[in-house]
Amino acid sequence: MEENVSFSVIGGSGLYSMPGLNDVKELDLSTPFGKPSSPLILGTLEGRRIAFLARHGLGHHISPTDVNYRANIFALKMIGTKQIVSISACGSLKEEYAPGHIVFPDQLFDFTHLRPHSFFGKGLVAHISAADPFCSEWTDLVRESVKKTGAHVHSGGTLITIEGPRFSTKAESNTFRMWGFSIIGMTASPEAFLAREAEMCYTTMAHVTDYDVWHTSMEPVTVDLVIRTLNQNTRVAQEGIRNLALSFKERISCSCQNALSSAFITDPEAIDPNTKEKLILLVKKYL
Repeated sequence: MEENVSFSVIGGSGLYSMPGLNDVKELDLSTPFGKPSSPLILGTLEGRRIAFLARHGLGHHISPTDVNYRANIFALKMIGTKQIVSISACGSLKEEYAPGHIVFPDQLFDFTHLRPHSFFGKGLVAHISAADPFCSEWTDLVRESVKKTGAHVHSGGTLITIEGPRFSTKAESNTFRMWGFSIIGMTASPEAFLAREAEMCYTTMAHVTDYDVWHTSMEPVTVDLVIRTLNQNTRVAQEGIRNLALSFKERISCSCQNALSSAFITDPEAIDPNTKEKLILLVKKYL
């Protein structure tokens, strides 16, 4: 069911409401891991076919913990996605990363504990390399596309993913700062790791909405503050996506799209047939 998609975008449900997106259609898919958060919206922008997925569902009704990350990534794999742009809100843990800025982190710290983190297990074990969880080549391309909008963009830094849905305490926020983290969010894990297991390039366009709760001279993070800043940045995200469509390269010479080549540890004779069948989309070129 491949759709000749150039790249896919995971973010808010309003991202695809942009001028110039033509030939729009909706795909309501099911995966071996259940339904994705929302139907996929496919459209053509600047001659490129792009898919959009609302991470928290249409109308934002799914909590970060309850997002079906495996179904979301699997559904994008089903339509032939090779590159993903994640667009999300984040809090800043550094003075220089101000609200309204955009950060492209290069490292990820997983501080979640209630989410399924892998497609594998129960009869087929795989250990992917996640030393560099964001594809550097894909990140460079997306970051340069966003820079063309005139937005204030930062390169690098560590994103910590907390479980949520609550915001941090001041003690937690200050601890994360002492640990050297740059930004804080609730959705990059396990999304980035599942994308790697599905052999897709993944990057995060993190929109700074607040200073979390550590900055004593600024208002603590609230839902209203997050929504206000995200609404202001929607135009930047849409223009960045348009620029990306214009500069998109079909081939990226990274290792993401062969991430499973040396990941399997289960003896082929011991692989559970049902698990293999469930994951055949991911493993067919190796098993």
